[in-house]
Amino acid sequence: MTRSDQRPAPVRRVGPEAVADVSAVLAEAFDGYPFTGWTVAADRHRDRLTGLFRLTVERVGVPYGEVWAADGADGRIAGAAVWLWPDREIPAPVWAALAPMEAEYAGDRRAAMEVAGTISAGLRPDSPHLVLATVGVRPSARGRGIGPALLAPALAEADRTGTPAYLETSAPANLDFYRRLGFAVRARAQIPGGPQVWAMHRLPTAT
Repeated sequence: MTRSDQRPAPVRRVGPEAVADVSAVLAEAFDGYPFTGWTVAADRHRDRLTGLFRLTVERVGVPYGEVWAADGADGRIAGAAVWLWPDREIPAPVWAALAPMEAEYAGDRRAAMEVAGTISAGLRPDSPHLVLATVGVRPSARGRGIGPALLAPALAEADRTGTPAYLETSAPANLDFYRRLGFAVRARAQIPGGPQVWAMHRLPTAT
């Protein structure tokens, strides 16, 4: 089977049963990513990433947002995405509880994480948006359409409801990928000594 013949497995919304697998997939996908490489300690880096993504998926994505997954040819989860909708508010105590745990996973990059987080927060829109908290595909499964398939359900719903969408990326290679999905760069920031962060917005498309 050639790459052009391959079709990604259908995506599905997942819950608590998939937290461990989704966290592992996202950690693999983000190993080597500029932002996490700058904000998370190098020692036991993959384990730290797994822990951080488990916090995102288990404490935020599953209870307050949407977590989508797609399987690869081997039947394992090959990619996942976490979305946060503007009408599903995450209680302040949840964020407060996450902060010290995230700092622990950051290790000796804690200060860098705090600076990068503050700068990134300054890019975010004040108006309600659908937020792509994270999306990642295993390196071995890339180039098969899994990424766009993971994002399609939420973007279709955003179009249906007239909801703009927002994301951040620190990988220049991702910009064209997101542009093909209707996103456009609206702001950019430089993390001192570290990577750049691009803020991208998407207006809903009339259906």
